[in-house]
Amino acid sequence: TTSACTACRNLQWRCTPECLFAPYFLPDQPERFANVHNVFGVSNVRKMLNELLVYFHEDCINTLAYEVDMRVKDPIYGCVSVISVLQKRAARTQNHKYLALATPCSSSMFSPGTR
Repeated sequence: TTSACTACRNLQWRCTPECLFAPYFLPDQPERFANVHNVFGVSNVRKMLNELLVYFHEDCINTLAYEVDMRVKDPIYGCVSVISVLQKRAARTQNHKYLALATPCSSSMFSPGTR
């Protein structure tokens, strides 16, 4: 007999082989379900999963768990602070690229025998 998933155990449900949550909330990760449940609620998570193809379920749960983790680390901005940092880095990299493309190369750089 297999152990009930964390979701079913936490909610005191009978875990069946068709359980929607079992593949994503393993028995050895109780805090993962508890955190997602506290922030998003079981009914909302169920709705999200039911609206997605099964192929995307794992990504959905991983994203929700990440958002919860980031909200714990930064209660005000959550994952938005990480997104902002990444957007600034991307813009800076793009600017460096444009500057590199706009800077003319010296022809002596490409002369044979020079280093």
